Amino acid sequence: MSKRTQIFIYSKHDENSLQKKSVLSEMISNYGFTAVDDAKNANIIVSLGGDGAFLQAVRKTGFRQDCLYAGISTTGTLSMYCDFHFHEMETMIHAVQQSEIEVRRYPILQVIVDDNPPFYCLNEFSIRSNIIKTFVLDVIIDGLPFETFRGDGMIIATPTGSTAYNKSVNGAVVDPLLPCFQVSELASVNSNKYRTLGSSFILSNQRQLTLRLQDGNDFPTMGMDNESLSIHHVDSVNIELSDRVVKTVKLKNNSFWEKVKRTYL
Repeated sequence: MSKRTQIFIYSKHDENSLQKKSVLSEMISNYGFTAVDDAKNANIIVSLGGDGAFLQAVRKTGFRQDCLYAGISTTGTLSMYCDFHFHEMETMIHAVQQSEIEVRRYPILQVIVDDNPPFYCLNEFSIRSNIIKTFVLDVIIDGLPFETFRGDGMIIATPTGSTAYNKSVNGAVVDPLLPCFQVSELASVNSNKYRTLGSSFILSNQRQLTLRLQDGNDFPTMGMDNESLSIHHVDSVNIELSDRVVKTVKLKNNSFWEKVKRTYL
């Protein structure tokens, strides 16, 4: 950690966020770090805000594999990705200098829509009908037909994303130490013609999931974390756990399950 001194700070562009960014830049310079304007020159990337800002920081900087990410909360409360309070920045800096932090590796999804280049998701990928109508998906695991889904859509979540959209549809909360991803339904319609498992299921990092669209609804609404993806005439989506990870820093006494307890219990 002692060699990581170049820090890029990601924030919103409103006056309050930019003011906090300026304060943080000055503070880290007093401790021997350098705030850089280009994320490509950084080996630590810091987000200011909440979990949404952290997801944006990771996405906008390209899911960098050669640097560490840290989330700093400016909302007054800690969250799933934000381990540090803005008003306690000296504590974070001291922890980095004294090697009192740990590096945590979060798995991410790789998603390929038809023949387009892959993109990545730290929380989840979601797919839904873009019209007021159910749509039909063939669910294929490792090239073998599993079920035919009819309903509003599906959520495919990473372990860390299991506490977000996935949890709101009664998906399981999954330990991020498990290399896997979870598939959850959105309002499935079960009948003699269409039959689904009816519950979330978890696939290992050795599995590949394919969703093949039917019923002429080939312009779905697709979400990657907190951004939307617009592609016309979608035929199929291939999803698997990527070899990439997002490396974040955390205090040694702040585990994933402590965060779950703090947030939900």
